[in-house]
Amino acid sequence: MRAHFRFHNHVVAAVLPLFLSFFAASGGFAQDADKLNDLYNRLKKADEGAAQRIETEIFTESGKSGSATIDILMRRGTAALDSGNATVAIEHLTAAVDHAPEFIEARATRAVAYYSDGEIGPALADLAWVLEREPRHFVAWTILGTILEESDMPERALAAYRAAAAIHPYIPEVNDAIGRLEKQLEGQAL
Repeated sequence: MRAHFRFHNHVVAAVLPLFLSFFAASGGFAQDADKLNDLYNRLKKADEGAAQRIETEIFTESGKSGSATIDILMRRGTAALDSGNATVAIEHLTAAVDHAPEFIEARATRAVAYYSDGEIGPALADLAWVLEREPRHFVAWTILGTILEESDMPERALAAYRAAAAIHPYIPEVNDAIGRLEKQLEGQAL
């Protein structure tokens, strides 16, 4: 399914630059699952200032592919996406997925590239894959919420945004989306 949604959705536009900058700069060491578990646990309990620092650590740790080749493909893909060339981004990120099919961030980033290119079906498929393997991936929940909201599925979008907020309670755009959708759905219930 190809759709022409507005990629500049305020929620995605706010979360995407930070997400891309950390994966573009990731190192070549494998992820530490225990460290990620600790970071996600700390994120739920953190105040807003600490949450931003923990978010950065999560992005850094999650972006460790353990492969110089994958790191290059991720940097090229995120650079293309950052410059607005989603088609080239998809090519690089698909190569990363092909070389490291279990590397979650390659699929998460490719989902964003598919979304930005209007390829909603493939974006949803990548997001489903990501969330099955890493249900704490708050960026994936945010992108899913955005797609669902733009697809006129406010109840499902609200559930996705709430899932993101349950993991990371300090994403202003997600909290704004929750408030907006709650108000919209409350109005429909009357």
